[in-house]
Amino acid sequence: YKGENHGEVISRVSSAFLGTPYQANTLIGGPGTPEVLVANFNGVDCFTLADYVEALARSDNQKSFLHNLARTRYAAGKVSYLSRRHFFSDWFAAAPRNARDVTPYISPDYIVVDKQLNHKPDGGEYIPGLGIHPRKINYIPGRAINQQVMNHLKNGDYIGVYSPLDGLDVSHVGIVVRHDEQVWFRNASSLAANRKVVDTPFMEYMHSRPGIVVLRAE
Repeated sequence: YKGENHGEVISRVSSAFLGTPYQANTLIGGPGTPEVLVANFNGVDCFTLADYVEALARSDNQKSFLHNLARTRYAAGKVSYLSRRHFFSDWFAAAPRNARDVTPYISPDYIVVDKQLNHKPDGGEYIPGLGIHPRKINYIPGRAINQQVMNHLKNGDYIGVYSPLDGLDVSHVGIVVRHDEQVWFRNASSLAANRKVVDTPFMEYMHSRPGIVVLRAE
């Protein structure tokens, strides 16, 4: 990896997952179930793909990969259900920080929203026992995604598709990749047409979405 910046490594490592089947609920742990550090490359969802790619990009052997996976997926690297980074913004809000929020630098049209993360519309919690986490979330509205925004996105940036729900920050996650003179959204897609890791034209995909959150790992 010498001579490559981290974003380029992310782009290259993630290409190995293209075509990997979409599979949800591969992680083990929850209320009443002990948490296990899972590394399953046979099936990924949008979030486990990001975990694996970021951990692999920082590792040079199997042992360091498992150590980095724990640090990437869990706050303080502590393998427990309530320490798991359940929200995309936990990547920058919980230590050790996986990435920084560069959303405000990508577009002057970004919007700041005060979220009550983990708060369900019915008053319950998405993650039982985690509590409610007030957090400011920056996002760029889908309609504001123009060529200027595209020019500011870097290979290997992590993208969250903004969720308008008060208790969620994003509804989907993927990676910016640049190839064939185009910008793509590399993501583990649950769409019936895909059900696997695919590259989708970025602008086309995001324009009809509520917006994006951009994180950059370095």
